[in-house]
Amino acid sequence: MEVINIADKLSGFSEHWSPHIIAELNGQHVKLAKLKGEFVWHHHEHEDELFMVISGVLKIEFRDKILTANPGEIIVVPRGVEHKPVAEEEVCVMLFEPAETLNTGNTENHLTKKELPRI
Repeated sequence: MEVINIADKLSGFSEHWSPHIIAELNGQHVKLAKLKGEFVWHHHEHEDELFMVISGVLKIEFRDKILTANPGEIIVVPRGVEHKPVAEEEVCVMLFEPAETLNTGNTENHLTKKELPRI
């Protein structure tokens, strides 16, 4: 058991679209990520995905709408729903998802991270 300081963890990396694991519980990973620009359209067949915005403004595009989350707000993307995160300026997020969740879901490309660093 330990106290985890989110700001300290975020200051330890700068790369975008590269989640870092900060904790685990009940088969879930708690991850921090910095986002900037557009991600890829994808979905997660078996997992819901929770984005909690720590700083910045996160937009998540869906095929029929766009949701915007500000600091202190969350968006839960249900399993199977195609989506694309967009960050016009840098956004810091916390993610809660099952340990086996691949960041690009059903799509594999240069943004896919199969081995996540633990910080």
